Amino acid sequence: MGKEERGKVTPFPGSEGGRSPSGDPGKSPARWSNCKKEEVVLRLLRGESLDELSRELKVPAAKLASWREDFLEAGRAGLKSRLTTPEAEKLAKARAKIGELTMKLEVVEEVLRKKGVRLPRRRS
Repeated sequence: MGKEERGKVTPFPGSEGGRSPSGDPGKSPARWSNCKKEEVVLRLLRGESLDELSRELKVPAAKLASWREDFLEAGRAGLKSRLTTPEAEKLAKARAKIGELTMKLEVVEEVLRKKGVRLPRRRS
């Protein structure tokens, strides 16, 4: 593979001689692998024209733009310092509730001590 071929996506992944996997010349495949989509998006991000790439690959420009936006959004999510999952949110709420209940318990224990009630020692 020469330098000019490296990084180029064929119009029809896995095809030979300008034919799509279905055998129809000039027809884009129904599904593109994630790897091929990534190659196309990287070409767009390197500055290749959306319209030219759309014509070359026989994929609507809107679809290529959508792949690019999905790729960039996933990248933004990967750069977040804190990833929040439903489980992480539940855990944070549970920890906050435990803290709140601990403070209430300490207040009640202090009131009882002032009234002279002896409380058993807490285990840690």
